Amino acid sequence: MNSKNSILLVDPDFDVDTSGNFDLLIKVTPDNFSYAIVDESNNRLVALYDQQESVDVAYGLSAILSNDKHLAMTFKTVKASVYTPNSIAIPNELFEAENLSTYAKFFGKDQSEQLHLQQLEGQDHTSIFNLNEDLEELLITKFGISKVYDHNAPLMALANNSKGNQFRLDFTVGWVHAVLCTDGKLVFENCFEIADAEEFTYYLLLMIHQLNMDTKDTAVFLSGIIHQGDDKHLALQQSFSDITYNSHKNVELITTILEDMPDQYYTSVLALQLCG
Repeated sequence: MNSKNSILLVDPDFDVDTSGNFDLLIKVTPDNFSYAIVDESNNRLVALYDQQESVDVAYGLSAILSNDKHLAMTFKTVKASVYTPNSIAIPNELFEAENLSTYAKFFGKDQSEQLHLQQLEGQDHTSIFNLNEDLEELLITKFGISKVYDHNAPLMALANNSKGNQFRLDFTVGWVHAVLCTDGKLVFENCFEIADAEEFTYYLLLMIHQLNMDTKDTAVFLSGIIHQGDDKHLALQQSFSDITYNSHKNVELITTILEDMPDQYYTSVLALQLCG
């Protein structure tokens, strides 16, 4: 444990001086960042870092990328999922690659001029997004991220090829990311800042109403910082009966270093391994 809001877990057999097929997965939210190092040769998670309640995510992430010895090695692949308020999904039949600047006019916040495209397996839309300038410089220019995704990519990867209606919620301490899918296809996604369970309940009821959700026919999957019986979980139980904690074991990695942690905490960062 590095501080009251961060944790570092490392496989005792992991040697940063070794070479091999290692992948680095990075997840950035409005108030949290985490990374996971995966030994692809053995399909094993060898290190995981998580920082919650970060006031300045870009600054904190920069310090970790610069100073953490576990990140000094050479990685085969580096993937990052990054929160951005500027993301738009265009149905593939309407998507025109030569008109990206036109889609960017719908963005509501000034950020980097670099536009990123995302086409996820099993989806019939293309996402266009840009990043905060500091994060763009840090992750793409300085650190050399191989692949960058927007914040819904890990949850969409977990929903790929699923059947029926699925409502996936990924929690940090102060935010929740919500994704609604039908037969694995994206219907709705958004992120909400939540100060407490009362505010979460407000957004939950708003989504149910606005999306005309059939709560009896919708399965809920939870990941991140939420626990059985806490106020947010109890709020969900008022509307939904089919609620499952989305285990990191669903990603099919050997995750021995997480055996003492709640299964749902790090599902979304590990799900980046599923993103092609």
